[in-house]
Amino acid sequence: MKLLLVEDSEALSRAVVKALKASGFAVDSTDNGQDGLWMALENNYDVIILDIMLPGLDGREVLKKLREANNESPVLFLTAKDSIEDRVAGLRLGADDYLVKSFAIEELIARVEALARRKYQTRSPKLTVGDLTLDRSAKTVTRGSHNVPLTSQLFSLLEYLMLHEGSVISRTQIEEHIYDEQVSPMSNVVDTAICALRKSIKVSKNDALLIHTRRGMGYIISVEKP
Repeated sequence: MKLLLVEDSEALSRAVVKALKASGFAVDSTDNGQDGLWMALENNYDVIILDIMLPGLDGREVLKKLREANNESPVLFLTAKDSIEDRVAGLRLGADDYLVKSFAIEELIARVEALARRKYQTRSPKLTVGDLTLDRSAKTVTRGSHNVPLTSQLFSLLEYLMLHEGSVISRTQIEEHIYDEQVSPMSNVVDTAICALRKSIKVSKNDALLIHTRRGMGYIISVEKP
């Protein structure tokens, strides 16, 4: 999952980005509304976390312009403006959630996870393909009765593939959703990650191959070989 954080407090931004990355999200960030709007329009973020009182262009204007551009990325307002009127106005502008500062980082992560599930129309935190189960809440993966330990990046890669079970996912799509702007993936980074993921989820020699390659197109996760 790839997120955008638009927050002008350097200390808060640093802490939130660190916590989100530790939870397995790829995170881009900026400290002003103009750059935030440009990044949101140029990339396909799973969730946008948006402060309201921003330099350049305030969060409400950013959200308004996003919706006018038919950008439907879920937006969570993260702000010190805590009146009922502010919350109602933010939600009516098209925000999907509203969290008042100060907040518990666990609550922010839980709300971001809920918005991401809503985007992919999955209410359950568990994703299943054959005997492979990924629990987005517990951050665990199991194959049959075996636990499958994964790095946060491989976990995110598997989650993204499982959310699109049966659909071909291109390398470009994977790069855009798994890597943040600080990473410049080489051409073989995705292939290397897929190879590592295949090895990780094959816990016994009898386990069926679930991640298939469509030459020249990308990858697909499916019980049936396409």
